[in-house]
Amino acid sequence: MATQTTTQRKATAEKAAATRRRNAAKRSRSARKAAQTRAEAQRNSLQALAYKGQELGQRAVDVTVGAAAQTGERVSNATRSVTTTSGRDSLRRNLTASVRDAQRRGARARKSAQRSTSTRRRGAERSVTRARRDGVRQVKKARRDTERRARTFRRDAQRRVKSLRS
Repeated sequence: MATQTTTQRKATAEKAAATRRRNAAKRSRSARKAAQTRAEAQRNSLQALAYKGQELGQRAVDVTVGAAAQTGERVSNATRSVTTTSGRDSLRRNLTASVRDAQRRGARARKSAQRSTSTRRRGAERSVTRARRDGVRQVKKARRDTERRARTFRRDAQRRVKSLRS
C-alpha cells in the first residue's frame, strides 16, 4: 500500500469522524423513538383500564337499579293479592328483608368494583412512571457515551495534529 499524504490522512480521519457522528445520532434517535413507543403503549393500556373501570361502574349501578325494579314489581304484585292485615304485615316484613338484601348486594358489588379499579389504576401509574424513568435513563446514558466518545476523538485528533506538526 502506498503511503498517504498528510492531507489524505486528514480527509480519511474526517470521513471516519463524520461516520461515527452519524452512527451516534442514529443510535440516539433510535433510543428516543423506543422511549416514545413505550410511553405510547403505556398510554393505550391506561385508556383500556379507564374503559374497564367505566364498565364496572355501570355494572354496579345496573345491579342496584335492577334490584329496585324487581322489588317494585314484587310490591305491586303482592299488594294486589293481599287483603288481610296479617298478609300485609307478612308482605311488609318480606319487602323490608328484600330491600336490605338488595342494598347489601349492591354495596358489595360497588365496593368491589372501586377496589379493583383503583388497584389497576395504581398499577398502571407505576408502570408508566417506571417506563418514563427507564427512557430518561437510556437517553442520559446515550448522551454520556456520545460525549465521552467525542472527547476521546477530540483528544486523539489533537494529539495526531500535534505529532504531525512536530
